[in-house]
Amino acid sequence: MSGSTKFTTSLSRAVVTPLARLLWRPRIIGRKNVPRRGAVILASNHRSFIDSPAITLMAPRKVSFLAKQEYFTGTGVRGAVSRAFFGGIGAIGVERGAGAAAQHALDLGLERLEAGEAFAIYPEGTRSLDGRLYKGRTGVAWLALTSGAPVVPVALTGTEDVQPVGSRVPKLARVTIEFGEPMDLSGFGEASSGRARRHATDAVMAAIQQLSGQEPANAYNNPPSTIVERVKQALRRDDPAQAVEPD
Repeated sequence: MSGSTKFTTSLSRAVVTPLARLLWRPRIIGRKNVPRRGAVILASNHRSFIDSPAITLMAPRKVSFLAKQEYFTGTGVRGAVSRAFFGGIGAIGVERGAGAAAQHALDLGLERLEAGEAFAIYPEGTRSLDGRLYKGRTGVAWLALTSGAPVVPVALTGTEDVQPVGSRVPKLARVTIEFGEPMDLSGFGEASSGRARRHATDAVMAAIQQLSGQEPANAYNNPPSTIVERVKQALRRDDPAQAVEPD
């Protein structure tokens, strides 16, 4: 990371973090569960657009996460502000998409972990529209089993009140973020094993559910609407590259 990027990151956090604490009045539980050094994956439920800023601003260390490339390609003053804000809170710009695009996103996360950094991911893949906790996709397990990094389950509550899905203007509401105890997934097997990835991911989702208290949906989020899409999803269900959808 260059000196100018480090300065921008520090400045953004110095400005945004006090403002977020004032507006959200966050209740932070389990900060000690986040290792201060070395690679770690923060695996969280996903209820609002502001989930990623909430995690990165309230965690006890710098955290990276995936975000739409569009946040970094704008022009003029608005584009500059967007780049400064999202870059400052640890966002990594990626293109949306499945297959190669999704695997590329996971590879970017893996690079951060191999550099000894913290990386946040939403195993559900996208935001829950009904408040239930959906079945996790296996990219979180692929990252953990490939990198050897522990997984810290994270539960966010109240972010859906600050900025509900479809809302463009944040509201005043209290946010709770709870960091669970780190999980070592190495006992589940190799990253190349679909069974190992599935069981490891299910264990992570169970830990998130225990923290969040959400009703399990026992299904994947955004179910396909056609028979063809259902077949395609079934064929790629345990593909780790189907695990991420940047906000």
